[in-house]
Amino acid sequence: MHDPQAALGTAEDILRRAGAVPQLTSIPTVDELNAGLERLRSEHPDLISSERIGTSRLGEPIWLHHVGTGRRSALIVGGVHPNEPIGSLTILHLVEQLASDEAFRAGCDTAWHIVPCADPDGMRLNEGWFADPSDRSLYTREFFRPAPDEQVEWTFPFAYKDAYFDAMMPETVALARAIDLTAPDLYVPLHNSEGGGAYFYLSHAVPALYPLLHEITTSCGVPLHTGEAEGAHFTVLADAIYEMGTLQDAYDWSEEAGLDPYPPGSAGDASTSYTRRYGTLSLIAELPQFGDPAADDASLTETVHRDALRRCGERLVETGRILTELIAAVDPHVRMDTPLLRAARVFSPMATGAGKADLLRAEKEDGRLATVAELSSLDGVVNLHRLRWGGMLRRALTAEVAAGVAAPEVRRAAAEIQTIFDGWLAEARAGGDTPPLPLAQVVGVQYGAILAAHAQLERP
Repeated sequence: MHDPQAALGTAEDILRRAGAVPQLTSIPTVDELNAGLERLRSEHPDLISSERIGTSRLGEPIWLHHVGTGRRSALIVGGVHPNEPIGSLTILHLVEQLASDEAFRAGCDTAWHIVPCADPDGMRLNEGWFADPSDRSLYTREFFRPAPDEQVEWTFPFAYKDAYFDAMMPETVALARAIDLTAPDLYVPLHNSEGGGAYFYLSHAVPALYPLLHEITTSCGVPLHTGEAEGAHFTVLADAIYEMGTLQDAYDWSEEAGLDPYPPGSAGDASTSYTRRYGTLSLIAELPQFGDPAADDASLTETVHRDALRRCGERLVETGRILTELIAAVDPHVRMDTPLLRAARVFSPMATGAGKADLLRAEKEDGRLATVAELSSLDGVVNLHRLRWGGMLRRALTAEVAAGVAAPEVRRAAAEIQTIFDGWLAEARAGGDTPPLPLAQVVGVQYGAILAAHAQLERP
């Protein structure tokens, strides 16, 4: 007789489930996400339970939901970066599937633990673009990413050489509590990137997982990211798959390259480092919101790679200069201390640092030609720094003007950054089409990646 559970966890089963995510058009707000999970809990009270594990800085409850039982433990966390909300949709889909499919749930033999949003305060500052995430102009105008020392993901304790950080936020304490309570075999903090292709990080090498991650991505119609890695210190495990490494690795690489390994504004360690004490397999699946036809184009261009790096570095240094000089001129006159302004203060000089790193890399490069994907990703990095940090500074100064408390210097600076931002946005648009990727496809890849990593766990 055929066993209906025999196929659970196989590549075919995972691919089928990844491709079966229903069509989606918007991203839930914090209230909508909580309401969706509460609805599922009320429909399945014997299966889903909830407990409060903390409180945000503005007084928002932080919840931990438990779904099912089993001999293994999986912890899935959304909102670790509040500008990366694709995970909210992934969480709702995962919990709905676990609740409605008894064979699937039993076959997992796992207690699933869900933190729907680790930073509700930060996510609320992004909700202005959630109703229409396909509108990139709206996205850039309503974007918010906290300063590093206000990010849940990067405020775990860290002490190494001249670096020291122990200023854990209440939200970080809550996430650490969730990790300690669940001692996860699998940990997945849900991230997403802005544009390009999909890429993945693993806490350690799992060779059997690489082909399945590639197959999931292809089957869902999402390109792989084959351009520049986020950092030169990452170990490449396979195409678009990297080993996370440690913050110590990043520190040493920067120090050896002659860069400041712990510049002002730096924060602490990552949540994935905190889970190492439990021998956890950690996965990060970075899925793009906006597509890039060149993301996986490995064909060669006529541009020398070092020249492209140098050009990117020069543009980033200039971006940092423009923003830091504007902030320095306006800082004595601002009256409102907002998360947007605090973030712009810290990130703007980081554009300069990123540019200097590219200039140093260019000096060490040979004369090889760049691929189409590499050129596209370098342009994407420049646009990211310009539109994110410039956009947040624009929002911060505009808010002060709208509140009726802006000094003349602030009003002038608000008008100036608006003009600069509009120019950068126009230049980014002129660089090529960046169509939004269907939410069902990117959620499918993230959901499928969770199941694929889960399938690699050793049976107890």
